[in-house]
Amino acid sequence: MKRMTLKSYDANMGQLIDLSDPYDFNNFHDPRALNIPYQRLLLHYKDLLDKNQSYYLICKKGLHSSKAAIMLEYLGYDVTQVIY
Repeated sequence: MKRMTLKSYDANMGQLIDLSDPYDFNNFHDPRALNIPYQRLLLHYKDLLDKNQSYYLICKKGLHSSKAAIMLEYLGYDVTQVIY
């Protein structure tokens, strides 16, 4: 699994996805991030993601982004976990 820090992320690299629930996202998030809650992403990844794109997953504690990155990478998506 690929990892990087938020400081190293650039929007030209691909879409930053914040896996926080909407309440937490509204209280704190990186302005470049798109909010797709963890459960929604796991249930609807085929509809939400494109295998030809790169995705950067972030969450407050790193647990959900780590799990989602492992699963999506296994399924053939280009994903990187982003750590605050």
